[in-house]
Amino acid sequence: MYFEQFYLGCLAHASYLLASDGEAVVVDPQRDVELYLKAAADHGLAIRHIFESHLHADFVSGHRELAARTGATIYMGAQAGATFPHVPVTDGFQLKFGKASIRVLETPGHTPESICMVVTDQEKSPLPWAVLTGDTLFIGDVGRPDLSPRHTPKELAGLLYDSLHTKLLTLPDSVLVYPAHGAGSLCGKNMRAERSSTIGTERLTNYALQIKSREEFVAQLTSNLPARPEYFLKDAEINRTGAAPLSELPPLRAIAPAELRAMLSAGEIGLDVRANDEFAAGHVPGSVNIALGGQFASWAATVLGLSAHPVLIAASDEQLEEARLRLTRVGIEALDGYLDGGLAAWRQAGLPVATIAQITASELDARLKSHAVQVLDVRREPEWDAGRIEGATWWPLDNFRVSPPEIDHEAPIAVHCKGGYRSMIASSLLQRAGFKNVINVVGGFDAWQQAKLPTVTAKPVGV
Repeated sequence: MYFEQFYLGCLAHASYLLASDGEAVVVDPQRDVELYLKAAADHGLAIRHIFESHLHADFVSGHRELAARTGATIYMGAQAGATFPHVPVTDGFQLKFGKASIRVLETPGHTPESICMVVTDQEKSPLPWAVLTGDTLFIGDVGRPDLSPRHTPKELAGLLYDSLHTKLLTLPDSVLVYPAHGAGSLCGKNMRAERSSTIGTERLTNYALQIKSREEFVAQLTSNLPARPEYFLKDAEINRTGAAPLSELPPLRAIAPAELRAMLSAGEIGLDVRANDEFAAGHVPGSVNIALGGQFASWAATVLGLSAHPVLIAASDEQLEEARLRLTRVGIEALDGYLDGGLAAWRQAGLPVATIAQITASELDARLKSHAVQVLDVRREPEWDAGRIEGATWWPLDNFRVSPPEIDHEAPIAVHCKGGYRSMIASSLLQRAGFKNVINVVGGFDAWQQAKLPTVTAKPVGV
């Protein structure tokens, strides 16, 4: 049997291609499907089947386009309510392809329609070889239980406990585990960096599988959940109907500097995708920086929303193409265009350029000692609780979609996250909101700790 994992780092998303005797199956495809078509062509395979482990909430799937281009059949959990042609599958459904097979386990919990796929390769053994677990079981974690509008987190967590203990943990310890996400995804909170594991390893090392009682499992799984971005439910609905082919997207419109200035004055968003340092050194006033170097699409969807139609500002045509593709992966498609000629054209037009000051952790420490700056921490709650700079104000970047923090607009404000990526996004949003003296802390809290500067932690509950 042929087997390949495709890992999309910017979304921490894993998808799979399996084949036997020339007949191929794709599991949890990403939005742009050319990589599966190329892999199939390279190995002389025909893609005949597409499985979705559930209605993904953090990205838009390419299942409908891949089916249209290959004639493949789509299979989804019967509870999904998908509105495109597909085969609704339930517990025990089996698909044979060549000398291999997939057996479906219904595993509600992360979502009501979640399924896992047990793979058997008859050329190796009649026993199960691997299980593709979607977002039910991760490496070191399990799926978050708060993504259904029809079920409470406690209800889903209870179902997840049952799915894990009555379905997945009945598989042999040797069965390989291949999930749909890795570390960095918001679909869980404690994922390890490995791309695969085994049932036995997870049984021994996964914290969620160590919890013996259903009641305690529900309590732990529903506490300290990471913030759920607004776009998650919207992406799930897009996947329920199936996204349009990327080939149907219209070409981006070139926008001259003077026109962009008028658009920004009317409230449009300029999305600068260049590296943090380039943005800090000079940018279009009021533009938002979400650099391509990090989890670009996830943060764009989180802080701008899927209804945003920004104007892209990039340093090259390659950056523009990459930015547009990655935005479509989360469902941002209606872009207003791009700044023709980038920042260089903006400067040549004689238009003003803004900057953002940057300081090191040691420089921040010196300013704090002289009471010359306020500190804003934009990390997520578990990061804040684990350690922080004394006196800092906390306002996670996820909250910026609702409003900026209520702090002094005039006083200098030093913004930090873990490593510097999120803090530049926040700094640009603060500057756009009218904050006068925004400073980005280079290297973030990691640099602060590496400099052995003092930190405090959250007090235990009840203290």
